[in-house]
Amino acid sequence: MDKKWWKESVVYQIYPRSFKDSNGDGIGDLKGIIEKLDYLKELGIDVIWLSPIYKSPNDDNGYDISDYRDIMDEFGTLEDFDTLLEEAHKRGIKIVMDLVVNHTSDEHKWFIESRKSKDNPYRDYYIWREKSADGGPPNNWGSVFGGSAWEYDANTDMYYLHLFSRKQPDLNWDNPKVREEVFDMMTWWLDKGIDGFRMDVISMISKTPEMPDGEVKNGLYGDPFPYCVHGPHVHEYLQEMNKKVLSKYDIMTVGETAGVTVEEAKKYAGYDRSELNMVFHFEHMDLTHGEHGKWSNKRFKLTDLKEVMNRWQKGLAGKAWNSLYLSNHDQPRAVSRFGNDSEEYREVSAKMLATFLHMHQGTPYVYQGEELGMTNVSFDSIEDYRDIETLNAYDELINKKGLDKDLVMDYIHHVSRDNARTPMQWDDSTNAGFTAGTPWINVNPNYKWINAKSQVHDPNSVFNYYKRLIELRKEHDIIVYGDFELLLPDSEEIYAFVRTLGDEKLLIVCNFTDKHVEFEIPEAMKGSKKEILISNYDADSIDTTEEKATLRAYEARVYKM
Repeated sequence: MDKKWWKESVVYQIYPRSFKDSNGDGIGDLKGIIEKLDYLKELGIDVIWLSPIYKSPNDDNGYDISDYRDIMDEFGTLEDFDTLLEEAHKRGIKIVMDLVVNHTSDEHKWFIESRKSKDNPYRDYYIWREKSADGGPPNNWGSVFGGSAWEYDANTDMYYLHLFSRKQPDLNWDNPKVREEVFDMMTWWLDKGIDGFRMDVISMISKTPEMPDGEVKNGLYGDPFPYCVHGPHVHEYLQEMNKKVLSKYDIMTVGETAGVTVEEAKKYAGYDRSELNMVFHFEHMDLTHGEHGKWSNKRFKLTDLKEVMNRWQKGLAGKAWNSLYLSNHDQPRAVSRFGNDSEEYREVSAKMLATFLHMHQGTPYVYQGEELGMTNVSFDSIEDYRDIETLNAYDELINKKGLDKDLVMDYIHHVSRDNARTPMQWDDSTNAGFTAGTPWINVNPNYKWINAKSQVHDPNSVFNYYKRLIELRKEHDIIVYGDFELLLPDSEEIYAFVRTLGDEKLLIVCNFTDKHVEFEIPEAMKGSKKEILISNYDADSIDTTEEKATLRAYEARVYKM
């Protein structure tokens, strides 16, 4: 058992803009986070992952960085950050920063210099190409946020690459000076005392130099992914990063790796690879994709979810470490997507999903508000949405693909990133206690009954259920290090699995439906002594001697054998 603190931790992701506003300007900030550290301590989390707090013009809510060594004005100052780090560490909470180095903002000093002339010393910090023969973009690649991935710059009569917004030009990692700049900046933050990095779209830093046209799939533009994901030098650059920076500190690293397979993940996070501790994959997130990619109202199939989870649990066992998540700042709310956010079943299904996730092998990530069972929001008007990806998709799907407006709004209600970005629901006062001013994005109207204040002291709340799950993780090595075995792979109702460590066994059973479902205890476990470690129903009412169990709607049970 190779014990590591980052394997045993539970990570809590904060999206600072939406967490807590301390000064009434409607935007969350660092002092607001400091105010709520005791709340996080009470929950029991070990690590905070901060979405970007660097200086930024906010075209993509901070993922467009203009200065890596300063703090966004709306969020506070470097002194505020130092205080946050100190206060978190006092409470035994580590801080992991978001590292966004595939691209910068077009307002970063490097890019301002780069676009001045073809012979500027910073020109090669970014990816510039000549016009095509017809005077258009160098190839047909589309941006992740819609439109072309190339922006024409009249000053030098060339195009620059931006795989995301046109205000997010991609860095040229093939230039050793770029890598040196990035490594120096990382060292600067680590020397401040931070505890690691979550690395944004890190699998995209190396591009195929030839940059051929991509396949056009049900869209207007070619797919760049085969030529810019897991590119020719990505592992070489990450090993260099590890050697020059990461290996010198006892830290946690997790890479966001779009398009990653189990086999590829072993290269990024393999125990023998000297790259990263773990990666985020998106296979379970993609189960709801439809004809228009993520823009869909499709429901996932439980057997598909099992297939994905089993493949990753088995595939990485003993070779690399899993990260476990159901929601983040880029995804809809977990209880709305994978559970049931109706008034009747929201709480019980939120607890079931928490059980499901936290009982797998890997490091669990809790996205702010997930511990309260916060839900998706359905704004009536596109005017209420702020996310650049959502606004671009609305325009493209209606005006270029001719889809019905009501259908597009339904897609947005299901999967828009703004579902995760509505303000944290602290209490039932105006604006959910998030701000004394006007929030930058509207609060979900259900804050009146879904909020932290009503849950912290309620022993049966979603919050206290998460708290208990986190406590159990600290009490039982088997939850962290036990082997995984999937049961009932063909059931569309029950997700069941066994964790094993030495002579210990846990049997985890989750009903993913609103129906009563019968479950038979596996033969090997019949007759053995069982206790209920945790359940989202009254554990005292569960007969642990039974060989068949009737699971109620969204019921979850963890049996200790």
